Amino acid sequence: MIELTAVHGDITGQHVDAIVNAANNRMRGGGGVDGAIHRAAGPRLLQECIERFPEGLATGDAGWTTGADLPARWVIHTVGPNYNAGERDRNLLVSCYRRALEVADELGVRRMGFPLISAGIYGWPLPDAIEVAVDTIARTPTRVDEVRIVALGEAMYERVCDIIDARFPSA
Repeated sequence: MIELTAVHGDITGQHVDAIVNAANNRMRGGGGVDGAIHRAAGPRLLQECIERFPEGLATGDAGWTTGADLPARWVIHTVGPNYNAGERDRNLLVSCYRRALEVADELGVRRMGFPLISAGIYGWPLPDAIEVAVDTIARTPTRVDEVRIVALGEAMYERVCDIIDARFPSA
C-alpha cells in the first residue's frame, strides 16, 4: 500500500525520485508551480520540454523530462484542467494523477512529490482538488511506494492533512 503524506514546503526542494509539474499545454514554462519548477531546474528543463513535447501536451495527459538542476531525478509534467477557463470535467483532473503515476511506474520511481494540480492559478476549488488528489493517488494501482502532496502554504497543508487523516485514520 502506498504511503501518502502531506508536506509543507517547496516542491522544488523535495529529495524524491520524481516531482510532478502542474504544466500548461504548451510545455514552455509558466506561472505558479510550473514557473517555480522551471526556475529551479534551470534552462535545460525548458530545452527538454521543447525537444520532447514539440506540440505540447493534452489536458489530462502526462510525460517526463529529467530533473535538470533539481534534487529530483525526474520531472513528470501533467496538464490540469483550467477551471477558470471553463475546463470543469473532473475526470480530466483525475487523469492527471493517474497518468503521472503511470509515467512514474514506467520510470521506476519509488518516491514522488505532487503539487495540488489545477488548485492554483487554474482555480479548481481547493476542497475538491484535495479530494481528487488523495482519492486518486490512493486508488490508482502503482509500484510507487511513497507519495508526498506538497503544499506551499500552511493553510493548504493543514487542509491536505485533514483529508488524508479522514481517509486513512491512524490505528
